[in-house]
Amino acid sequence: MSPWIVLIALLLFAAFLLFRWDSKRRKRERLLATPLTAQQREAMERLVPLVRRMPSPLRETLEGKINLFFDQVTFRGPTGLEVTEDMKVSIAAQACLLIVNSPDWYDTLRNVLIYPSTFVTGRDTHDGELVREGSAPMLGESWARGPVVLSWDGALQGGLDARDGYNVVFHEFAHQLDALSGTTNGLPRLRKSQTFAGWEKAMLDAYDRQRERLERGERTLIDPYGATNHQEFFAEAVVTFLEKSRELKSQDPALYSQFAQLLALDPAEWE
Repeated sequence: MSPWIVLIALLLFAAFLLFRWDSKRRKRERLLATPLTAQQREAMERLVPLVRRMPSPLRETLEGKINLFFDQVTFRGPTGLEVTEDMKVSIAAQACLLIVNSPDWYDTLRNVLIYPSTFVTGRDTHDGELVREGSAPMLGESWARGPVVLSWDGALQGGLDARDGYNVVFHEFAHQLDALSGTTNGLPRLRKSQTFAGWEKAMLDAYDRQRERLERGERTLIDPYGATNHQEFFAEAVVTFLEKSRELKSQDPALYSQFAQLLALDPAEWE
C-alpha cells in the first residue's frame, strides 16, 4: 500500500476522532447549560428540600449537571419496578449535589439499579480474614466503575429529610467519588488547595475520635457505621457534611474545612 494512502487514512481517522470529541464536548456544554423543566424542578424541590437552601448560582449549575447525568445514566428496575420521573429526579439531584461545584464527574457510571425497598445481595462479606457466606439485606451498594444499586424507600426518605444525617444516595455516590482516585479507601482525588498531609491528619484524627467515643458508649455526630473502616467513614462524613454542616463545622472545623475544599461547598453558610 502506498505511504500516501496510509498517511491520508491516518489523517482522516484523526479528523474523525477530533470531530467526535468536539461533538461530545459541545453536547456536554449544551446539557450543562440546560435548565430542568418546571415539572422536574418542582419534583426536585419537593423530594430533595436541601436544594432550596442552596444559593441560586449553585442551583442553576445543579440543574445542568442533572441533565448531563440523565444523558449518561440509565435507571433500571431489575425486579420489574416501574422507574418514574420522580425517582430519577430525586436520585440524580442527590448524586449531583456532591459534585455540583467540583470538576469531578462520575465518568464510568452508566447504570443505576433501583429496588422497591431493602434488597438482598448474595456476595460474601469480609470481616478481617474471615469470609462469611450468605445473604445480607441492604439499602444500597456501589461498585467502583458502576453500577450504583439503591432501595427506592431508602433513597426517597434520605432525600426528604435533609437534617437527620442519614442518606443512602449521598453515601453510595460518595463511594463513587472516592473510587475516582483508583481505589476506594477514603482518599479521593484532592483539590489543588489541599495537601495529602492535611487531609490525612483531619480524617485520621476524626476517625480515631469516632471509634474512641463509640467504645465509650457515647453518641457521635457522624453515623456509627463510619467507624467500620476508612472508606465508610469517608462516605458517612460526606453525609454529615451536607446534612449536619453547622454541627460538623462547630465540632470538627478541620474535617469540615477539608470537605469544604474537596467539594468546593460551604453548606454551613446556606440559608
